[in-house]
Amino acid sequence: MDLGQELSGVVDGMLPELTGLLGRLVEIPSIAFPGYPEENVRKAHDLVAGELRKSGVGEVRVLELPETSPVVYGRIPAPEGAPTVLLYGHYDVQPAGDESLWHTPPFTPTERDGAIYGRGAADCKANVVAHIGALRAFGGKPPVGVTVVIEGQEEYGSVFDDYPAEHPELFQADALLICDAGNIRAGQPTLVTALRGVADVFVEVRTLDAPVHSGQFGGAAPDALLALISALSTLHDADGNVAVAGLRRDSWQGANYTDQEFAEVTGMAPGMPLLGTGPIGERIWYGPAITVIGLDAPPTKTAASAVVPYAKAYLNVRVHPQQDPAEGQRAVIEHLRKVKPYGIELEVTGGDVGAGFAARTDGPAYTAMSAAMKRAWGVDAVDSAMGGSIPLTNSMAAANPDAEVLMLGVEDSRCNMHGFNERVLVSELRNVTLAEAEFFRLFAEGARR
Repeated sequence: MDLGQELSGVVDGMLPELTGLLGRLVEIPSIAFPGYPEENVRKAHDLVAGELRKSGVGEVRVLELPETSPVVYGRIPAPEGAPTVLLYGHYDVQPAGDESLWHTPPFTPTERDGAIYGRGAADCKANVVAHIGALRAFGGKPPVGVTVVIEGQEEYGSVFDDYPAEHPELFQADALLICDAGNIRAGQPTLVTALRGVADVFVEVRTLDAPVHSGQFGGAAPDALLALISALSTLHDADGNVAVAGLRRDSWQGANYTDQEFAEVTGMAPGMPLLGTGPIGERIWYGPAITVIGLDAPPTKTAASAVVPYAKAYLNVRVHPQQDPAEGQRAVIEHLRKVKPYGIELEVTGGDVGAGFAARTDGPAYTAMSAAMKRAWGVDAVDSAMGGSIPLTNSMAAANPDAEVLMLGVEDSRCNMHGFNERVLVSELRNVTLAEAEFFRLFAEGARR
């Protein structure tokens, strides 16, 4: 029996233990948003820290940062000549939302049809459990050095996003496993190699001191809402492609969704067309997107027959992984300032920005993880990307400019993270755990050659 088969058997034997641990974690409503009980976050922290100690991580301690839930930090020293791997995840979760829309209580883990349902089951507690399982597969003595970083306020955001770059000595590693991502579809091992950047833009227009009668003055009085709608309509062409000069879009060569698959994943209404043209991956991962995520205007229920004097829109702009998000933000601001619908000046301002990320795919860690994934799933791994951003990735990369960044995880496109009825497939938990353990072995072997 080769070591790969042995690891597979070990992980399979541990699976009941790992799913049980995941259930214990899901039971804790570790929501780090303001207004939620802090003791639940602390309880989840203590459970994770304790389980890591049982898994061979001897140097477990807490990183206490201002106004931030505690970060679990631990280390296993590297055997002589072996590389070090940093394992990242988070134990906090999103709020459950309207619990009446869940098929089962969000904090009562429920196993059904090969899946475990519950808030945080996929995002990101199963990834934390996979780290623990990979360490236990070697009896707590992996063939690589390990640094474990499990944060407790990823969903809400905190100063920890910038901490690694400011304290690089704590985060030195040869490979960074950012396990807060997942597979393009269940059963298809996927390495996420790019993240789009993000920027916020606000557009305001004021045309009158107060509303005026639409019958008496409509037709000549400047309508703020009409002007805003006219300006927003210039952001896209007739096919729905972003039409702002200066926003980068490149061809995407990795895995892709089919049109039907994308429609099903996003819950599109029957017959609804997709926005834009070209491969879907190019549209959602390697090109820009501008979404109107908020609008200040009179609601229809209480609207009066009056010309609207003021309106405001909140735009979320996503940019190519290798484009400076501030540059993309400026492009949108300049575009809107030039529009002047009906000669009306718009007030356009920028908000927060977050950088995208593009990972190397030519190093020994990427090669080892690709091989490890094939062993775990039985099929070749593919490259994918995420339209969202993981701010910590850039900070971790800045602390380790020579390290390879590998983004992966238990999630799949139907796991409903952040939504109702979130679930993780037990098969994906098993395979991520095995892939990580196989990666430790293959990466260590490669370093010894």
